[in-house]
Amino acid sequence: MLTFCPPGPLLREKVACNSSAGIVNRLFTTRFNMLHDSRLGRRGGARSNTALHSPPSILPVDPRVPKVSVVPRPAVGRLLIAIALCLSAAFPAGAQPSQAKSRRAGEDWPRFLGNTFDGKSTETGVRTDWSGDRLPIVWTLPVGTSYGLGSVADGRYFQHERVGDVERLRVVDAETGKPLWQHDLPVSYADLYGYNNGPRDTPAVEGNDVVTFGVTGRLSCRDVRDGRLKWSVETDKKYGVIQNFFGVGCSPLIHNGMVLVMVGGSPAEDALIPPGRLDRVTPNGSALVAFDLATGEEKWKVGDDLASYSSPRLMTIGDRTLALIFARDGLLAVDADTGQALWHYPHRSRMMESVNAMVPVVSGNRVLISECYEVGSVLLEVDVDSVREVWKDPLSRRQQAMRAHWSTPIVVDDWLYGASGRNEPDSDLRCIGLNDRAPGWVDFRRSRASLLHLDGHFVVLDEGGLMQLVKADPTKFTVVTETDLESITPARSLRGYVPPGPPYWAAPMVSHGLLYVRGNDSVICFDLIPQVK
Repeated sequence: MLTFCPPGPLLREKVACNSSAGIVNRLFTTRFNMLHDSRLGRRGGARSNTALHSPPSILPVDPRVPKVSVVPRPAVGRLLIAIALCLSAAFPAGAQPSQAKSRRAGEDWPRFLGNTFDGKSTETGVRTDWSGDRLPIVWTLPVGTSYGLGSVADGRYFQHERVGDVERLRVVDAETGKPLWQHDLPVSYADLYGYNNGPRDTPAVEGNDVVTFGVTGRLSCRDVRDGRLKWSVETDKKYGVIQNFFGVGCSPLIHNGMVLVMVGGSPAEDALIPPGRLDRVTPNGSALVAFDLATGEEKWKVGDDLASYSSPRLMTIGDRTLALIFARDGLLAVDADTGQALWHYPHRSRMMESVNAMVPVVSGNRVLISECYEVGSVLLEVDVDSVREVWKDPLSRRQQAMRAHWSTPIVVDDWLYGASGRNEPDSDLRCIGLNDRAPGWVDFRRSRASLLHLDGHFVVLDEGGLMQLVKADPTKFTVVTETDLESITPARSLRGYVPPGPPYWAAPMVSHGLLYVRGNDSVICFDLIPQVK
């Protein structure tokens, strides 16, 4: 279902377009500020009960808009005006980002962890004083139930979220936050451990395609220009996936006309195994599956392993492109073009209720993987057909160099920076030598954090909302400036501001000088790098 929200000073309009076999149904609910129908017994029309759809200067869309539409009975003249305004605003020609973009410098951030899969940006010129209002807020966006931050491509910001009983891909202008379009698909999911029931992924964008991977395993491709659904595959049903602890947490990867995702299905005889009992589940060769980007048809599948909460990434060795997936039982290397399995390195805690979640860290021909439950980290030296250990953490947690959980560490000049620890009491931020485990420094903050690297600094976002600019210096921990996202007082011009609220679990990202961060309830877009006029 496509839902558009046309603006207008005289009309509040909600339009739901459900296209099936060439039939388009529309629901019109009108409200005039100067004219109202006294026969309705109230002033104006019904107001939305949520603010999860647009900045306050633009009318929110009611998530309860039904798929089967009924036209109410306002005066004929008013209805004709409503139709005219609706049609002029609701179709793709008007759902484009501003062509007069003021931010030319910088780069897009079209997928999870950015262009190079590592949370690093090449942009420079960051503000180094965030005191007062010196880190300006550009726009904010209340978000529905979800965990992931969005992606940015060609002037659009893409956010995947859940509102009511639908998973929604919502797209706004990346520079202004102005709504462009949104597309809904039905969803039914309850978390086994009481975490939220929204998607965990970051959309992947390439050309005119944007791909999402929902919490139940629905893989969908839409047109970036208008939200038209191109195809959708329910991978959980197609491959017999037994529900994982926290649903599906993988972000999609687009490569060479294919979409790669971790699926981790099981044979039909496992269908009666209760959700979460992964110790009893048998893999069926679908650890990593490639789908045709144009059609959604399976291209290949590989790997006898179950899915984890990591995401696939690419690595180049010679003239070969490898896809690395840190699956439930370990690291699998696959030829990204053919689907040929190359090698597997086992790495997982013996605890049944444990997960692998960070994305493999690549530096040259070396790959680091890490977990926080029991076995810690290992650095591997890899080739197309071989893998060997460079160093491996001992089983003693106190002696482990890095225990990464869901936050992926970042390598700068052969030093590894990242959050280490499973939960708040035993977590810290640290720097170690990538190649030899040598200690750099430890900041005993007792909470987890996510990192973004750019311009010789890290943006460190603590899960409680403290955001710091930290020097990328292996000799000492130096905070250049900081701001507490829980204590922000926005400018009066920023109407309808919704504080992000903890937890802040998504890694920050930067695109064309704009810094995007999210908490539980909203995304904030900051002007991190002033643009030269």
